[in-house]
Amino acid sequence: MSPTKITRRATVAGLALPWIAPAARAAGTANLVLESEVVILDPHATTAAITRTFGYHVFDTLFAMDGQGMIKPQMVAAWETSSDGLVWHFRLRDGLLWHDGTPVTAADCVASLERWAPRDAQGRMLWAAKAELVATDARTFRLTLSRPFPLVLDVLGKPNAPLPVMLPERLARVPVETRIREIIGSGPFRFRAADWRPGNYMILERFEGYVPREEPADFLAGGKRVHLDAINLRVMPDQATGATALIAGEIDYMQYLPFDLLSRLERARGVRLLGLGGIHMFQGNFRLNHAAAPMDDPAIRRVLWHCADQASVLTAIGVPERFRAPPCPSFFLCDAPFDSRAGAEAMGIDVQGAKRMLAATRYRGEKIIFMTVAGSISQTAAAVMIQNMQQAGFNVEEQQMDWGTVLARRARREGWHAFAVYSNGTDMFSPLTHFYVSNTCADYPGWDCDHGIERMLGEFAAAPTPEERKRIAGAIQGAAAQHVPAVMWGQFTIPAGYRDRLRDLPQAAYPMFWGAKL
Repeated sequence: MSPTKITRRATVAGLALPWIAPAARAAGTANLVLESEVVILDPHATTAAITRTFGYHVFDTLFAMDGQGMIKPQMVAAWETSSDGLVWHFRLRDGLLWHDGTPVTAADCVASLERWAPRDAQGRMLWAAKAELVATDARTFRLTLSRPFPLVLDVLGKPNAPLPVMLPERLARVPVETRIREIIGSGPFRFRAADWRPGNYMILERFEGYVPREEPADFLAGGKRVHLDAINLRVMPDQATGATALIAGEIDYMQYLPFDLLSRLERARGVRLLGLGGIHMFQGNFRLNHAAAPMDDPAIRRVLWHCADQASVLTAIGVPERFRAPPCPSFFLCDAPFDSRAGAEAMGIDVQGAKRMLAATRYRGEKIIFMTVAGSISQTAAAVMIQNMQQAGFNVEEQQMDWGTVLARRARREGWHAFAVYSNGTDMFSPLTHFYVSNTCADYPGWDCDHGIERMLGEFAAAPTPEERKRIAGAIQGAAAQHVPAVMWGQFTIPAGYRDRLRDLPQAAYPMFWGAKL
């Protein structure tokens, strides 16, 4: 199938857009604009969300999360555990093939896990309890633990990058630092290396040798039945260009729609919007640098809860009411499995109260450096926060830069106190994956450390029941409200858009195209 080409320019409602010649559109191929270009193709090598999307289409995992946040078998047909929880046997499904036509083996899975686990926070927790991992025959492998670790399946089925995808053994032997160059997975789509044009497009075609599970697809779990011939991941220069191409019908799907064009998109004939709640939403945070005074003082950090006006932030960004949650005090998201209101009494917008609290601390007008990404929605969020902080008595200096500079600056312990960011809910809804809770006492930008939270994270991982994990999550929430590793600025959805000719599209925040039809 030939890639679509931009051959001239047209306009929709006064906006310029790329025009794709009808003859260039291949029947059965969906044209997509994702959040960014796929640059890193090795799913073990990065936490980038776009590589996660690529990974779920081209590769496969042993277990996967369903729409309720439960972990279900994916490549695994059956498993059993010893009564003491120390020995786990896993058997692969029949008919699993790599994209080069060779069978998936237990040895491939063992090598893949050995490659992935040291690179992942949860993988390292599991590996700290591992005594042995061996293939016992072509389709079976055994994991032996030195101590019980109840979250074995949760770790093997985690939806957070870097993904625990399976690779052929010879590729799994490639050091992660080198990154794999030959992209061979066992997932429902196959990467066409000959038709990849960096900066322009990438083609993923249906893998005819893929055998889906029998049960219906459910988020990342279940039977991934592919009806499309291929998906064409197109690179667009900006959101406005992508949105107007969607209106014109030149693309079939766009992952993140610009808020300022939502009303126009909703009126456009043939365009549908997709926005979901719970763990499929985003959480915005102001990450604080505990290594830089005065943010090393918890009393000063706690003042910030009363400067964070979630409703005003989301209004300033332009998020419509139907795409936002009410002000949410939970680190682990509201309307999510570990939703907790512990410590909520210390939160809530109250600038005058913040002014009184700040006057009672050791703060003496030290400059607070707030890094922002110029032109981003996170900068708008920061602007609301900075204004409230200044009214409460903080001396705040905003420093605008690009995201790459923020990443470089945040890696230093000095020279900054806060920055605004937002993350996918599936990365934030658990104490073990929340960036600013799970990394306490680690060498992670912000350098907060609460040994009580650190101890409870271990207890959470070792908890034998969901009820006990829920209880511990509430205790962690309460401690984090006092510790203040970050301050939430809102829970919201960035809707996707698609043409109504793209039928049966999975309803999820992750872009997924198994099940979809044209």
